[in-house]
Amino acid sequence: MNKIRVGVIRGGHNGYCESLPTGANIIKNLSSDRYDVRDILIDKSGIWHMHGIPSQPHDILSRLDIVINALHTNDGKIQHIFETHGIPFTGSGSFSSTTSNNLSISRDILKKSAIKTPQSILLDNLVNISKEAHEVFRKFPLPVVVRPSFGSGMTVAKGFPELEEAIKKTLEYSKSVMVEEYISGKGAGCSILDDFRGEELYAFPPVEIDPYKHTGMEEIQSTSFSTEQKKEIENIAKSAHKALGMEHYSHFNFVIHPKRGVFVVGTTPHPDLSEKSIIARSLTSVGASVSHFLEHIIGLAITRK
Repeated sequence: MNKIRVGVIRGGHNGYCESLPTGANIIKNLSSDRYDVRDILIDKSGIWHMHGIPSQPHDILSRLDIVINALHTNDGKIQHIFETHGIPFTGSGSFSSTTSNNLSISRDILKKSAIKTPQSILLDNLVNISKEAHEVFRKFPLPVVVRPSFGSGMTVAKGFPELEEAIKKTLEYSKSVMVEEYISGKGAGCSILDDFRGEELYAFPPVEIDPYKHTGMEEIQSTSFSTEQKKEIENIAKSAHKALGMEHYSHFNFVIHPKRGVFVVGTTPHPDLSEKSIIARSLTSVGASVSHFLEHIIGLAITRK
């Protein structure tokens, strides 16, 4: 039997360090009996390497049957490259990857699907940062959450000086900034997998996390959700996955406010798959393995379901 030539792409200019253990865990869990695994690294300057040798993307991709995307960059550019070359790849396509990571667009999409998200204000084309910070200060009670309008990362600002400084720092790597209300309550994370165990969208059991502690690898706390809360979180995660056009798998962070209900505060079309990631631990909790998961998403990618 001919082995499937699988390229595992990791590195990239953004999320480089976080992507390396994700790729390593994927490579470790791919069966050498079924797959001819190629380790592909995109360095911080954008140069592609296969097994340590620099090469052009089209030369590398032409020698593969499928790509497993281990990058932590979710701007849709790498997916566009895969689509242009006509090679199957895991995860969401370029369009949904782009829209899911544009906070303004993704939040609008979720709201139209009756999914709660925090109230927010977009700061764009800033001329006077201090003036804009004062405007935010008047509109939102502190603390507030400061995020780049596109991509990942966040700062919880508890006072005005922190707010102004967070806006300045975020503008160093983002053209615009999203400032949103801080939702108090219990945090949760829930991952979705397509066509698994007889379900079109399978929701892994929600886990309790701090959604405002952005470390790249959330710490799972003891789970204390009621049956009703678990079901509601799972249903919202499925609805959000579908509304944003995500494919194969995804992850969502929530806050359960005691009076206002469940809010989506984070969306990830290409979540972390490292050894200690939420998905890896969620798989274990339902009696599955990372190897099983990888075989499943490879099958989805080949048929593009």
